[in-house]
Amino acid sequence: MKVTAQLNNIRIAPRKSRLVARLVKGMNVPEALGQLDVNVKKTSSFMAKLILSAVANGENNFGLDKNNLYVQEVLVGEGPVMKRWMPKAFGRAGRILKRTSKIKLTLEERIEGKGRKTKEEMDKEKKKRLEERKKQMKELSEEKEEKTENKAGKTEKVESNKKIENSQKETKNKWGEKIFRRKSM
Repeated sequence: MKVTAQLNNIRIAPRKSRLVARLVKGMNVPEALGQLDVNVKKTSSFMAKLILSAVANGENNFGLDKNNLYVQEVLVGEGPVMKRWMPKAFGRAGRILKRTSKIKLTLEERIEGKGRKTKEEMDKEKKKRLEERKKQMKELSEEKEEKTENKAGKTEKVESNKKIENSQKETKNKWGEKIFRRKSM
């Protein structure tokens, strides 16, 4: 089964991105990630994230085993080009093209169906993850309530939605104050 992931508009020229793409093509996923960790190119970190994203797609959507996956194909295309100008002699202007690239990655299984999970197993795992998230959210809300009680000395229960809205307003105000503050006093 094929799994794809795509990364658009990376501010790296496609010619440079293709060097890393050719390096990884045909490797198993763990080997490819190890190779990208060692590689010094700027594209390697983006490519590693893309591979991890494709692996997560395969595991969560299709129940594939990440040790059975390999990089089948990596297509690097040209994205939009930003055009800039550099002043030159005698009033001329030299054109500068800042190129971007689009990367499309395809992973496939080495042995078809090896280590693949069934629908029931995937549903059980999703339910477990949802329950864990609910528990974590409850714990976070309880901690926030305890902090507000300790600070104010009162036993007020404020809903978590109001707290989030207030914190967003505070950050917005701080942002505005930072930009529009007086420079001299």
